[in-house]
Amino acid sequence: MMMSGAQMVVEALKREGVEVIFGYPGGAVIDIYDELYKTREIKHVLVRHEQAATHAADGYARSTGRVGTVLVTSGPGATNTVTGIATAYMDSIPIVVFTGQVPTKLIGNDAFQEADITGITRPITKHNFLVKRVEDLPFIIKAAFHIAKTGRPGPVLVDLPKDVLQAKGKFDYPNEIKLRSYNPNYEPHIKQIERAYELLEKAERPVLLVGGGVISSEASEEIKELAERLNLPVTMTLMGLGGFPGDHDQSLGMLGMHGTYYANMAVANCDLLLTVGARFDDRVTGRVDAFAPMAKIIHIDIDPTSIQKNVKVHIPIVADCKRALRKLLEVIKIGAKPKKYWKERFKDWWEQIDIWKRRYPLTYKPDPNYIKPQYVIEKLYELTKGEAIITTEVGQNQMWTAQFYKFKYPRTLISSGGLGTMGFGFPAAIGAQIGNPDKLVIDIAGDGSIQMNIQELATAMEQRVPVKIIILNNGYLGMVRQWQELFYGKRYSQVRFEVLPDFVRLAEAYGAVGMQITKPEEVEPALKKILELKTLVILDVHIAPEEGVFPMVPAGRATTEMILV
Repeated sequence: MMMSGAQMVVEALKREGVEVIFGYPGGAVIDIYDELYKTREIKHVLVRHEQAATHAADGYARSTGRVGTVLVTSGPGATNTVTGIATAYMDSIPIVVFTGQVPTKLIGNDAFQEADITGITRPITKHNFLVKRVEDLPFIIKAAFHIAKTGRPGPVLVDLPKDVLQAKGKFDYPNEIKLRSYNPNYEPHIKQIERAYELLEKAERPVLLVGGGVISSEASEEIKELAERLNLPVTMTLMGLGGFPGDHDQSLGMLGMHGTYYANMAVANCDLLLTVGARFDDRVTGRVDAFAPMAKIIHIDIDPTSIQKNVKVHIPIVADCKRALRKLLEVIKIGAKPKKYWKERFKDWWEQIDIWKRRYPLTYKPDPNYIKPQYVIEKLYELTKGEAIITTEVGQNQMWTAQFYKFKYPRTLISSGGLGTMGFGFPAAIGAQIGNPDKLVIDIAGDGSIQMNIQELATAMEQRVPVKIIILNNGYLGMVRQWQELFYGKRYSQVRFEVLPDFVRLAEAYGAVGMQITKPEEVEPALKKILELKTLVILDVHIAPEEGVFPMVPAGRATTEMILV
């Protein structure tokens, strides 16, 4: 079948099951937009900035498990996606970004709206392609989606010169694809699994550490079965929240820089750390030489480059998390030790953990004069019963959410972990709501980060997505202010907002609902009201201006050196 390059792109997207594209048109991709105009099978979401397109596709991917798709034009359209691509890359999120490019004969000539986007994004994509012949398009698009969603997921970019889109060629779309240099290993080595079980049998103070790989491999049920069978304490990275139920008796919550006291103390004193789908990020480990110093470490991860990268691992298992856990559970069942055995075996360990929990629980001091942000998150969890999809911006709002909202299910926390991208949460919420139209989606924001992509209010209203935005408004860049308070003698340099928009009137200007609260007693009624509304809402919550996120591990310190108040 003969097709133009633009027709091939649209047909390939249909073959890949793409239901929605987030994008912004321009001259280099106008031929693709002309083809999209002719089809009803693919929904296009017109964002107001290309960065928001990548974040929306990212939120769509994280919340659904499907590949997010982006389409933008050349030059500034392409370069505006860079932050979103890097965000997805750091958190292993599958998106495919199609960028327009100047005609092949003009590449390298500094043509109008030309940018070497494949060169720019090479360090932050799993792979990228510059298409030079129309005949190569079917294979490249198939490869792009295959690479994005297999192995350790990640973003793939496909750069499309305009003349390639206008040229005609034979469309022969492959059903399957094999790449000689790309063959992720999914199956665990049975000997390594058996060695892991031997360590579990010998352990007296084990901890199970859950990372984002558990969520991307759909291994949450296996994690729960393993933890309950062996009576293991479970802690999670930020990306792993929801991979194990946050309301479970065996949950220690998040560990690391702003983790719970008892999670950090458990890891610091454990003799075995079974880590699944985490990469030992510096915010998790603190000072590496002091991280789990007494522990033998078992590390299950599909990406071999993540193992032995930051910490010494005693038993590496390169495999898909779900398959490795299933195999481990099979070996445990062959061992035939009953649950009662494991409960009794770790009784003393649990008693110590309970002492840490009682000594320093995750808490805060109420203040009748100010709204405490922790109270807002607690009350939101109570009212939603943990059933909402929560996106966050980055900073204090993100950490309070991670601490006080008990994520019960995978794919319900959508947050920028590795890159820490301010402005992520709102467009990600739009993508999550479009991917999950029947679910409640809430963006927890700060007054600084929400302004970075505030223009997407227009996108949300246009798409009729009833996202709820809760702004924890303290008039500061809160996390930077906290660091300046603790480590820079309260020299608040460039963190105070002297001018902030009236968020209520701003919401109304876009046709949304705006509300503002300033008193603790207003929190619950306001939350109840916004949850009842079936439209886009901004709730501007004026919180205690100098409230901090605690516990906190200072940079470069061991995770046992926590500032607790």
